[in-house]
Amino acid sequence: MDQITRTLAQYVAQLNIAAISDNTLLQTKIRVIDTIACAMGGYDSEPAHIARRLSEGYQSNCSAGLFGTRQETTIEMAAFTNAVMTRYLDYNDTYISKGAGHPSDMIPACIAVAEAYGCNGQSTLLAIIAAYEIFTALADAVGLRDRGWDQGLYVAIGSTVGVAKLLNLNEIQIGNAIAIASTCNIASRQTRSGELSMWKGCATAHSARAGVFAAMLAKEGMTGPTAAFEGRHGLWDQVTGHFSLNALGDANTPFGIVRTNLKFFPSEYHSQAPLWMALQFRTELSLNEIAGIRMQTYHTAYSEIGSEIEKWHPRTRETADHSLPYLFALALRDGFIDKHSFKIENINDTNIHALMQKITISENPQCTSAYPEKMVTLVDIQLQNGKTYSKTAEYPRGHALNPMSNLEVETKFNNLTREHMSIPQRQLLLKQLWQFDQLENIRQATELIKI
Repeated sequence: MDQITRTLAQYVAQLNIAAISDNTLLQTKIRVIDTIACAMGGYDSEPAHIARRLSEGYQSNCSAGLFGTRQETTIEMAAFTNAVMTRYLDYNDTYISKGAGHPSDMIPACIAVAEAYGCNGQSTLLAIIAAYEIFTALADAVGLRDRGWDQGLYVAIGSTVGVAKLLNLNEIQIGNAIAIASTCNIASRQTRSGELSMWKGCATAHSARAGVFAAMLAKEGMTGPTAAFEGRHGLWDQVTGHFSLNALGDANTPFGIVRTNLKFFPSEYHSQAPLWMALQFRTELSLNEIAGIRMQTYHTAYSEIGSEIEKWHPRTRETADHSLPYLFALALRDGFIDKHSFKIENINDTNIHALMQKITISENPQCTSAYPEKMVTLVDIQLQNGKTYSKTAEYPRGHALNPMSNLEVETKFNNLTREHMSIPQRQLLLKQLWQFDQLENIRQATELIKI
């Protein structure tokens, strides 16, 4: 195998629980809690219904459950369906570096495999940590977005190594699994351009499913391309360009999972800080006074959620939660953003559209130069009487440098699960999830997700 593949495989094969601090375990449990909450929040979505219907046709004697149901299906379809639910609200965690994405999309893959094979909580958490570590290492090394490729490549490879860890693959098998996953799962970024479709929330679920398949193939002895990254027509040639990995396992660098960010609002991550400002602005002024709103931000936020014309005229839920004008206008009006903010009556509301047309967004070079260490956004609201209100934000609530408290995590969990779970069920599930590393079989927790 080539050097990149070997480096990743060696690290994953050697990673053990002794290297994991108590805080890293805690942060991993928080990501599991947050992921299950987001999945139950997306339970009633149309993409989730589609995925569950499709899953009914897939059966196996080695099966895993679908969140929120008593239905079991193949490991791959459980990974896909549960990740579709997790992604729907765009409320799960994110990682920002040269590359970016949603590493918790990999958690349903790890849970599906752990369920099927009767794994304990500690080994499941270790697998999730390994998946995050490889995802963040790749995202630190190379950005895919500006090359026209999607974050699914990180998810596919990360899911592969997480599952490989659960299946106790050796270094050679892990290398083969990585080679298979990385060669076969290179996704176009059309998924997240222009007007967005249901597939926006399903693309990385597909990548997670592919990671499961790659690891299971390698377990059975399937070999992969020998130079997936560095060889002729490999990723370096075709997709990423040459890159180097930072030292994996560096004692001075926190594990990747600790450096990821939770979301306080169910919307695209770069909208999080502006939404906090919107909530502050609405206590100081009234909507009918506003003459214009000027927003300055960094390149990624501008190009992702504040530049395309579709973002001023959203027609789908997926476009609306990736529209900074829509989100900011709605937060100014309502004082919150939640899962119900994207009902079609809000998306089509003429008053919201009128307010959106008062918003201009531009890239500020100083904001861009500060990114990704800081996510600086400047907002000026000019009133009809000429008075201007201004605010600046850098780290939204939930960012690794501005973390949510455990109570805030539990509040988010309860808000997203209450429509489908009773209070005693939620309380018992939370108790098991906070003690996840002590479970002898993770079904002690996942059985409680069933309705």
